[in-house]
Amino acid sequence: MGSICEYITSGSRGWAQYYSDTGRLFLRMGNLSRDSFELRMDNLQRVDLPDNAEGTRTRVAENDLLFSITAEIGMLGLIPANFEEAYINQHVGLIRFLKEAQTKYFPYILMSAFCRDQYYTVQRGMKNSFRLDNIQNILTPVPPLGEQIRIAEKLSSIWLHIQQIDDESETATDIISKAKSKILDLAIRGQLIPQDPNDEPASVLLERIRAEKEALIKAGKIKRDKKESVIFRGEDNSYYEKIGNKVKNIDDEIPFELPDGWAFVRLKELWELISGRDLALSEYNVDRVGVPYITGASNFVGGKVESVRWTTSPQVMTETGDLLLTCKGTIGRIAFNDFGSAHIARQIMAIRNKFALNSEYLALCMVFYINAIKNVAKGLIPGISREDILNLLLPVPSLSYQARIVKRVAALTASISSIEKSLN
Repeated sequence: MGSICEYITSGSRGWAQYYSDTGRLFLRMGNLSRDSFELRMDNLQRVDLPDNAEGTRTRVAENDLLFSITAEIGMLGLIPANFEEAYINQHVGLIRFLKEAQTKYFPYILMSAFCRDQYYTVQRGMKNSFRLDNIQNILTPVPPLGEQIRIAEKLSSIWLHIQQIDDESETATDIISKAKSKILDLAIRGQLIPQDPNDEPASVLLERIRAEKEALIKAGKIKRDKKESVIFRGEDNSYYEKIGNKVKNIDDEIPFELPDGWAFVRLKELWELISGRDLALSEYNVDRVGVPYITGASNFVGGKVESVRWTTSPQVMTETGDLLLTCKGTIGRIAFNDFGSAHIARQIMAIRNKFALNSEYLALCMVFYINAIKNVAKGLIPGISREDILNLLLPVPSLSYQARIVKRVAALTASISSIEKSLN
């Protein structure tokens, strides 16, 4: 690059003392662009320079190309004709091409992957920096002048279309994200598909589960929960929760109104929660000997769980059908166990279906609550406790409605995914 430049320099240091509401323009990294070479004029700083200020070297001229040399390397800004008096700060390099090289070809080529790969190769320091000699040594293909002009004209003619496509793609991606969120919101509130008055009320389902629990207690298979939660609606239309002999109003916990026939219930009343335990280094291997050892979020890839460690001394087991949730570090990732018995580390919780409920519907609820789950994460290494999960309020419809809503959400998600693939 240096051989086609009149000179390359960087901006002035210590000019913050000259900042003013009036005076000359002082161009900074915020005025440069990553995906074009148009100056961004929405965040301008001005300087009121004393007569003895060093500035000739860093005063910009028509067709100068500005180039960011710290932090995000290679953002650009081309100085247009009739631009007012302006200077650059120390984070910006100034490239002044030789007269015969002052075409828009070079700004375009400096945005190419070919050139940007060179920027990343030589970045230095914690904040990334790019020296002036690095700019001089950038390799660029140089076609004949006439070809440069034709290439620049062609790129200029299609660049607006490219940017429009990018903008529309970003807009579409945002719309898709909002659509997914809205679908989930409507599903959990019972508003995505019509209610069927012939469905069994959730209260009947919950009574049947309580009867199952009582039978298991009498058979000695489970212990009675002294803190069993029963949520009901009082005559005043408020929500109450009974735990033991105590009853309290929980209106402030209710996230939304439910359709007729639905009920709120704590997760712990319907599902078993299993917390993982870490293994010592000597207790696991990478040789595929034993059962998989699931250690954390790194095992969760594309909605599936991948195994990279194994153990012959498992202690805390997940089984097929469990819904796995990361609860420490990178929290809130979920995936079903579709691979069989495995040991889980303390970064993982397994939610197990005890009463033949719809696990896919539970997964929808967990995704719905995921931001709330993340917001209660505590400590230097973010983490959620068993109580955070056990006490989640789940909206419970009939089993038949759960099945219908899962099917409908799956169909809509598949349609959205096909749109996403076309955008990518």
